[in-house]
Amino acid sequence: MTTADVKKSAEQKMIKSIETLKANLSKVRTGRAHTGILDHILVDYYGTPTNITQVANVTLIDARTIGVQPWEKKMLAAVEKAIRDSDLGLNPASQGDVIRVPTPPLNEERRKEMVKLVKNEGEDAKIAVRNIRRDGNESLKKLVKDKVCSEDDERRGQEEIQKLTDKFVADIDKLVAEKEKEVLTV
Repeated sequence: MTTADVKKSAEQKMIKSIETLKANLSKVRTGRAHTGILDHILVDYYGTPTNITQVANVTLIDARTIGVQPWEKKMLAAVEKAIRDSDLGLNPASQGDVIRVPTPPLNEERRKEMVKLVKNEGEDAKIAVRNIRRDGNESLKKLVKDKVCSEDDERRGQEEIQKLTDKFVADIDKLVAEKEKEVLTV
C-alpha cells in the first residue's frame, strides 16, 4: 500500500459518508409530501418484514398527499397499519384499493425539531469523515514505521487527507444548510 492508496481509500469512504448523509436527509420530513419519507417503513408481508416499496406502488397524488397502492388487495390493511405505526405521525386512509397518506403541515415547534434532527445527521456525518481522516493518518504512520514511505511522504499525505476532510466537511455543511432552509420554508 502506498500513500496514494491511503488517500484514495479515505476519499472513497468520505464519499460514502456523504451519500449516507444524503439518504438520511431525504427521510426527514419537510412541509411537502415526498415518497422518500415512506422508504424505511417495513410491512408484515406474510410474516416477513418487507420494505413498503417492495409490496406497493408509492406515488405522489398532490403536493400534500402520498398514494400507496399495494400490489395485492390482501395487503391493504397491513400496509395501512405499518404506515400508522411508523414514527412519522402520519394518518393513512383507505379509498378502495389506494391508501391516501396526507402529510399535515408542520407547525413551528415540529420544524425546529426537524432542524435539530438535520443538524444531528450532519454532525454524525462530520464525525464519520473525521474518523476516516484519523484512520488514514494512522495508515500513513504505519507505512513510515514499516519503512514503505518517507516521513516527508507521510506529511504530504496527511496534508492531502486534511484537504479532503475540509472539502467534505464543507460539503456536509452545505447539505445541512440546504435541508434546514427546506424544512423552515413554510
